[in-house]
Amino acid sequence: MRRIALLGSTGSIGTQALDVIKANPDSFELEVLTAHSNADLLVRQALEFRPNAVVISREDLYGQVRDALQHEDIKVYAGSNALCSVVEMGTVDMVLTAMVGYAGLQPTIRAIKAGKQIALANKETLVVAGQLITGLAKEHGVNIYPVDSEHSAIFQCLAGEFHNPIEKIILTASGGPFRGRTTAELAQVTKAQALKHPNWDMGAKITIDSASLMNKGLEVIEAKWLFGLRNEQIEVVVHPQSIVHSLVQFEDGSIKAQLGLPDMKLPIQYALGYPQRLKSAFPRFSFLDYPQLTFEQPDLKTFRNLQIAYGAMERGGNMPCVLNAANEVAVSAFLHDEVGFLQMSDIIESCMAKVAYIANPSYEDYVETDRETRVQAAGLIGRSA
Repeated sequence: MRRIALLGSTGSIGTQALDVIKANPDSFELEVLTAHSNADLLVRQALEFRPNAVVISREDLYGQVRDALQHEDIKVYAGSNALCSVVEMGTVDMVLTAMVGYAGLQPTIRAIKAGKQIALANKETLVVAGQLITGLAKEHGVNIYPVDSEHSAIFQCLAGEFHNPIEKIILTASGGPFRGRTTAELAQVTKAQALKHPNWDMGAKITIDSASLMNKGLEVIEAKWLFGLRNEQIEVVVHPQSIVHSLVQFEDGSIKAQLGLPDMKLPIQYALGYPQRLKSAFPRFSFLDYPQLTFEQPDLKTFRNLQIAYGAMERGGNMPCVLNAANEVAVSAFLHDEVGFLQMSDIIESCMAKVAYIANPSYEDYVETDRETRVQAAGLIGRSA
């Protein structure tokens, strides 16, 4: 029985993780549920799964959650400090970080320092502070199990191969809803169009990142740290069917790929249950349903964000942190109809040019870089609105 703290239980990954936990009562027990602001759903989840504790990040919603659970044997906490404290509980074996964005960094650090195994769905943690996180994990003997479908695919392909050097990895990208569009066409796209991903059902932020290819850029940086790769060992190909989730090429030229239908429950279950493959009732893939699988080069000229992300990784230091913070602000602005689709890339590039570069940042440097970048990005949005 593995006891789970689920950070971000009301989001897309969180709700699917709960489906996995519910389907495997002999393997998993839920100890902690946390949410940012969806108090109603958090309460419903708590009543169904009966965790030891729940945390609502927004302190103004504490009373609502406390009152709804006052007759239950469930501890109720609020605020970012509580979020970081619950991951240290002695009854927690593994922390699934399904929070969105930079907010996942501090609780992940606290969980690692407490010796908890990590199932990582919050890619921004490694984008922002990959060197710090991987160093802490090594120091505290903590394993980081990837939940992103692409990184889970790489992890699965490496099973039994950890003694064999990797030549390169190939991350697949669906291309999003705007694959094949021109720059002029992208200038006219709407929020509603960008939120319609052809293959995956995800939250708003990651869906916009997928449409702009920034999600793939973040995944490239995440892969570097997860698998200890050099920058030139990470390749991206567009695969519109989203059946091949990623591939590994070894030094003898052989390539392994992990295939399956686009369903996040499989990589979630693999991370939570590793090294066991738990039986599931997930729909099965058939080649007869997909007689043609296609692959193509990403259009880096039109979809600049992937190229920008490669540039941030090449420069290193605090530049990926700048990239992430500027992107979070830009995506939020796009979702609030404050900027156009192409302006998001302009904002990110401008912030990377303006925020001071730090070659070997400390945790405090990451915090300050994130703060300064958000100020810069907000100013740019104010001028462009």
